[in-house]
Amino acid sequence: MGDDGVKNEAMEILGLFQVLPRLVVFDLDYTLWPFYCECRSKREMPSLYPHAKGILYALEEKGVDIAIASRSPTPDIANTFLEKLGVKSKFVSQECLPLYQKL
Repeated sequence: MGDDGVKNEAMEILGLFQVLPRLVVFDLDYTLWPFYCECRSKREMPSLYPHAKGILYALEEKGVDIAIASRSPTPDIANTFLEKLGVKSKFVSQECLPLYQKL
């Protein structure tokens, strides 16, 4: 099933609910893509899980904001991958924090 098929299926499921959340927040590693960023190189071309992009598009079309909250020892790689995948601009907020950053 391609992105459009997944999006249509997600739209159908979301249509079953009278009230949707205003915001959905995603982690990155093993949530949107099937790997840990620290095990990859910026030079690689990443891939999302097969259904991820369609779901993101459906949420966006239904007016649900989407954001990222993720911790990683390599937030620079995570940001590069979001750019390469063409989805970075879809998120209203992006917090990719270094794994060992003091709060």
